[in-house]
Amino acid sequence: MDILKQIKTWAGQLAEVGASLIALGIVIEVLLGNMKVPFLGDINVIGNVQGILNGFSDAGLIGLVAIWVLYNIWKSK
Repeated sequence: MDILKQIKTWAGQLAEVGASLIALGIVIEVLLGNMKVPFLGDINVIGNVQGILNGFSDAGLIGLVAIWVLYNIWKSK
């Protein structure tokens, strides 16, 4: 069972790093606008996040339930 706890810890830390990188990408994109950022390349972070959120909103009630489940998983860690 210690292995599962370790994997859960790693997954949580990886999710935190991912969320931090997404937030950093959004801040850089807002501050610099259309300038090329070396490590972002042609990635449109804000557009990608908007696309994901639009996908949830297009799913109607199922999308709302999915967001609620993801929020509770994130909050419980």
